[in-house]
Amino acid sequence: MDFTDEQLERYARHIILKDVGGAGQMALLNARVLIVGAGGLGSPMLQYLAAAGVGTVGIVDDDKVDMSNLQRQIIHASGDVGLPKTESAAAKIKALNNDVNAVQHGVRLTADNAASIIEDYDIVADGTDNFKTRHLVNDTCVALRKTLVSGALGPFEGQLATFKPHAGAGLPCYRCFLPEEPPADMQRTCSDIGILGAVAGVVGTLQAVEVLKEILGIGDSLAGKMVIYDALSATTRTIGLPQDPKCQTCAGGEQKWLKQSSAR
Repeated sequence: MDFTDEQLERYARHIILKDVGGAGQMALLNARVLIVGAGGLGSPMLQYLAAAGVGTVGIVDDDKVDMSNLQRQIIHASGDVGLPKTESAAAKIKALNNDVNAVQHGVRLTADNAASIIEDYDIVADGTDNFKTRHLVNDTCVALRKTLVSGALGPFEGQLATFKPHAGAGLPCYRCFLPEEPPADMQRTCSDIGILGAVAGVVGTLQAVEVLKEILGIGDSLAGKMVIYDALSATTRTIGLPQDPKCQTCAGGEQKWLKQSSAR
């Protein structure tokens, strides 16, 4: 376990933490995390994961920086307007921490490319704002046995959950919570109804914490639970998320995965 002098200074507050230490910091440096969406949730996640020394951070986004993004997507700046979000985000990551390999995936995730992108990472964090992509990310993570940390936003609220049905019987996937896309007339994004920008910072930062906990294997996982944050009342509450025994994506839990693994 060899750190450079610069790394010992940079990560000193991690290394002296009882539950992290040198071994934990090395685990972070060796970790590979994919962030889907370099927007309101992705911005704080990318910055905190880079600051923590997560060695490889992938960024999936096919959009360009728009002036209207800057109210909440804090990894981008005024001078980045018009640039691909992956390019803008990667530049900020490298400026923050040169230990981090920022991998740009400047594409929209589709059924054709999702598996080939996600399979190279240990953990996936979903910060997208549409249900089609969320379901695609979930289904691919279940198939590849990847842990998914998922966040969602409303105007003054947010939700956060971890999905890893491969880790044990009874643990749900995202489709256990939301099996199908809501009707089109019920789907709203921040461009439709607005959002208090700092709410994205709160939820995205909580996502980063959960990703770090999963890498380090510390604390209580949010698998099987959901945190709901309400900014207007300054409250959070945690609810249980059971596995749906009829879920077409993950039902069967650990035993199903054991059978599939043994068949390979």
